[in-house]
Amino acid sequence: MVNDKSTGSLLLIIGLAGILIYGYLLFFYNESMTTLILQITAFIAVAMILAIIAWIGYTMATTPPPEPLDVGEVPEEVSSPEISTPEEPKAKKEPTKSK
Repeated sequence: MVNDKSTGSLLLIIGLAGILIYGYLLFFYNESMTTLILQITAFIAVAMILAIIAWIGYTMATTPPPEPLDVGEVPEEVSSPEISTPEEPKAKKEPTKSK
């Protein structure tokens, strides 16, 4: 069974390896390949942001509106609650200094 520490360690190793590989490909690899890597990275970043916006739009478009409240059917206990004022905190006694 896989626990949280081993999963976290694996994610840490994958993340660090990804950073190192990406940096190597970006700075030390063929110059024409660098442009392609940057184009792919920019496309993925923009595509993810637009996918999130599309998902929010889809959710808003397909979620039914909430049922409107009919004020006439609200019970009296709910429509006119008793208003109570909070009690004022009691003053704390400060310790007296003995001489």
